[in-house]
Amino acid sequence: MMHTAFKIFGADPITWDTLSGIDKAAPQLIIWAVPVMLAFTGLEYWLNNHDKRDYYNNKELWGSIFVGLGNLASNLVTKLLLFSMVWFVYNLIPWRQEFVWWMFFPCYILLDLCSYWAHRISHEQRFWWCTHITHHSGNHYNLAVSFRLSWIQQFKIIFFLPVILAGFHPLVFFVANQVAVLFQFWVHSEYVPRLHPFIEYIFATPSNHKVHHGSQEKYLDVNYGATFILWDRMFGTYQPLEERPVYGLTTPIPYSSNPFYLNFHEIKEIVADVKKADTFREKMFYIFGSPSKIGLMKKKQAEALAAVEQPAEVEA
Repeated sequence: MMHTAFKIFGADPITWDTLSGIDKAAPQLIIWAVPVMLAFTGLEYWLNNHDKRDYYNNKELWGSIFVGLGNLASNLVTKLLLFSMVWFVYNLIPWRQEFVWWMFFPCYILLDLCSYWAHRISHEQRFWWCTHITHHSGNHYNLAVSFRLSWIQQFKIIFFLPVILAGFHPLVFFVANQVAVLFQFWVHSEYVPRLHPFIEYIFATPSNHKVHHGSQEKYLDVNYGATFILWDRMFGTYQPLEERPVYGLTTPIPYSSNPFYLNFHEIKEIVADVKKADTFREKMFYIFGSPSKIGLMKKKQAEALAAVEQPAEVEA
């Protein structure tokens, strides 16, 4: 009989009972990591105060924590649905794979490639931006920003269909997904300096990722790589760190600890923009247009309006 390590494809379908056992046996890496992430965030917060830095705002910090707790809750609610979807597709395709530990590596690479495109499209189309804007709503850059994950980001599972259709075992898929999420925690820190050039060339390091959170025009819509920055180099979206980024959105939102506002304010703005749009084409632009272009356009409109109103105020 062929050894399991060599019998990669053509695995037997997984029954629902077996799936339940896999779900219970699967390592809950994110849950286990929460205390560690909170400890490192607390240490960074203490260092920030001790060194008199400007990396944190207390109201913003609480907002990050509340958003993170809500994200954990939403993940628990949708976990069974997503797990069932992966299981259904796995049983449907004939090239499903056995559970082999080293398949984690090709799964992770393909997952990261899909993550690049999901991330990129989330910045290029405002419809998907709604599932990601929460992460960019902080006006500071710190480890707590990694907690700012939208409560509706699970809709982006559609971008990861190539990984699911590749036939990876469900346990391999979910472990790779958890590791990918955890990797992104450490890159959200001002305290980590620029690393060795070889590491900076391949991976999404803090110096590479902080560019992505900048609101300067040259820092918009670049450096999408979650683990590998190589994707940005390959697809022409890489931008090196030059001057320190101005963090947050092109039109900064007020400091807020309200997680509902942080998660859903963009949806409210889209509805308002669509209502006031005159043509169907303009309405579609406000739904599917580039968020950065819409943001810059609104910023210029506000500046022009302020310039027109200023003389009247002075005269009065």
